[in-house]
Amino acid sequence: MNWLLVVAGAAVGAPLRYLTDRYVQSRHDTVFPWGTFTVNVAGSLVLGLLTGAVAAGAASSHAQLLLGTGLCGGLTTYSTFSYETLRLAADGARGYAAANCAASVAAGLAAAFAGVAAARALWG
Repeated sequence: MNWLLVVAGAAVGAPLRYLTDRYVQSRHDTVFPWGTFTVNVAGSLVLGLLTGAVAAGAASSHAQLLLGTGLCGGLTTYSTFSYETLRLAADGARGYAAANCAASVAAGLAAAFAGVAAARALWG
C-alpha cells in the first residue's frame, strides 16, 4: 500500500515539475534556471509544512508518503539543479552558476523553515 501512495504522489509531482518549470522559464529572458529554482523552493516549503503537520499530529504517515515522498520527490529535482549549474559554468556563466548554488540552498532552507514554522503556528 505504501508504495502506491508514493507512486500516486510522484505521478502528480513529476508532470507538475515539468509544467511549472516550462511556464516559469518561459517568463524569464535569462540563462538562470528560474523554473528549477521555483520547483525546488516550492517543494521545500511544502515538505516543511507537511513535516511540521506530521510532527504536530495534524497529518498522517500516509500523507507524508503521498505528498512528501511522492509529490515533493517528483516535484523537486536535485539532478536537474546540478546539471543546470554545471552547464552554466561550462558556458562561461560562472556568476549565474554560483548564484544558483547559493540562492537554491539558502531559499530552499528558508522555505523548509518557513513551512515548519507555519505548521507550528497552525497546529502547534
